[in-house]
Amino acid sequence: MKTIYLDNNATTQVAEDVLDVMMPYFRDLYGNPSSMHTFGGQVGQKIRQAREQVASLLGALPEEIVFTSCGTESDNSAIRSALITRSDKKHIVISRVEHPAIRTLCSHLGMQGYKITELSVDKNGILDLENLEKSMTPDTAIVSLMWGNNETGVIFPVEEAAGMAHEKGILFHTDAVQAIGKIPINMKNNVIDMLSISGHKLHAPKGIGVLYIRRGTKFSPFLIGGHQEKERRGGTENTPSIIGLGKACELAARNMEKENTYVKRLRDKLEHELLKRIPQSRVNGDIGNRLPNTTNISFEYVEGEAILLLMNELGICASSGSACTSGSLQPSHVLRAMGVPFTMAHGSIRFSLSVNNTEEEIDFVIEKMPAIIERLRGMSPFWNAKEQACSKQ
Repeated sequence: MKTIYLDNNATTQVAEDVLDVMMPYFRDLYGNPSSMHTFGGQVGQKIRQAREQVASLLGALPEEIVFTSCGTESDNSAIRSALITRSDKKHIVISRVEHPAIRTLCSHLGMQGYKITELSVDKNGILDLENLEKSMTPDTAIVSLMWGNNETGVIFPVEEAAGMAHEKGILFHTDAVQAIGKIPINMKNNVIDMLSISGHKLHAPKGIGVLYIRRGTKFSPFLIGGHQEKERRGGTENTPSIIGLGKACELAARNMEKENTYVKRLRDKLEHELLKRIPQSRVNGDIGNRLPNTTNISFEYVEGEAILLLMNELGICASSGSACTSGSLQPSHVLRAMGVPFTMAHGSIRFSLSVNNTEEEIDFVIEKMPAIIERLRGMSPFWNAKEQACSKQ
């Protein structure tokens, strides 16, 4: 049975070109990049090249790129650094729909005496910048808002928000894990202080990330040890993955037009046909302002987990929300923040595509999904009661 993978916001397949450039650094070119000898020095040179490749995708300077282990480390590093370098300030502003890497950290910090403000979103997942303006105070150390939502794909106006924060002398961080490689980002055109990337979201391996730190921004390292990353992140470099991430960023720049044409067209076709063929279904999020690969669709009166199980039997991979919260039986915190009705929120499925998906795969999903929903609704007492009520009218 063929696997149809539509869960790319959870993780992506490592690109073949990425794997190819990584392989020599596991066995043949295994020197420590910090070593003085030529054998290690040549590895250090490849890391410098990877740093330039990442910087190029971001429109940044190579010295503004710090390699980390993942997006979560990058997020934690940014917020904790702001609290240390601005130790007199005890207030953090985030949104209610941030990734758990941000929300869970801030919940933890809240128990340590910091004040956390979570900005609300409207029914389409859109952030009201007037609320941001009102939320910032002289005690605010940092504002952290995601660039693109991992569940709905909704894009936040982070460049404008960063400008508002800077007017008040407040640091601004964005979790750009889902946005990077899907929409153009040029750090020369904004005042964002720090930005997080995770390699496995753009066809690089798991276990590698980046924290962009704008030149001149005061920074206190999260991991303290050796001199690596100009003493901004201690620990021997994960050489193969860094090199792989550099290549992945090069490929992402090359494929961005395809993301916004080919992938978007497949996403729109999937979405349109499912809404047309399945009654009582809806798209969650602002359809006019979202990432080109993501659609989040709710099917009323069915459980998302049950839908995923039947999809899995056909080899179709998707998710009911963030992979980091997939063990929870509660509806998505993102959909709850948007006010999605309970009967809809429980039956939400996130489809996230990539350049590897084909028209034939999308056609297969379109063909199979109506029967899956019909079967589950046939077993739902809520759906049957609704149908009976409608038939009596």
